[in-house]
Amino acid sequence: MASSGASAPATSVRRSAAWTRALIRRVHLGTRRPDNWVKLFHFCVIGGVGYVVNLTVFAVLIHAFTFHHIAAAIGAFFVAVSNNFVWNRTWTFRDSAADGHTGFQAARFLAVSIVGLCVNVVALALFVGKLRLPELPAQALAVAIAMPVNFAGNKLWTFA
Repeated sequence: MASSGASAPATSVRRSAAWTRALIRRVHLGTRRPDNWVKLFHFCVIGGVGYVVNLTVFAVLIHAFTFHHIAAAIGAFFVAVSNNFVWNRTWTFRDSAADGHTGFQAARFLAVSIVGLCVNVVALALFVGKLRLPELPAQALAVAIAMPVNFAGNKLWTFA
């Protein structure tokens, strides 16, 4: 019995290492395809628009409605993520989006975006709480930090 308990963590580590190697290989192969660079460009354009939408809504919620910065980040997230889903589905990933059910892709997009939101909120709390940055510049940095998580998740899972 004791030996099977000792091998379980080793098996888990091997599986994690294999998964990590497979992910790195997939990303490496993906960077060699020109259409992925076009998708990244489209994603960045839409992300730029979503970035402006996010920061505008965040600023309005902070200044006009005196929301706490975390609540404002969450509110801005929901507005921006709705905008970004529609544009990513119809422009960035239109070739693969046509193959999938809109509701299913929306659920995946939201799940990926919530992971990105978690990264955003942790960074925002650190920037405002620990580093004492003003709220709007802190949110601008936090959203930028979360962007790679969103692209990778949507490319590899939502619109795969």
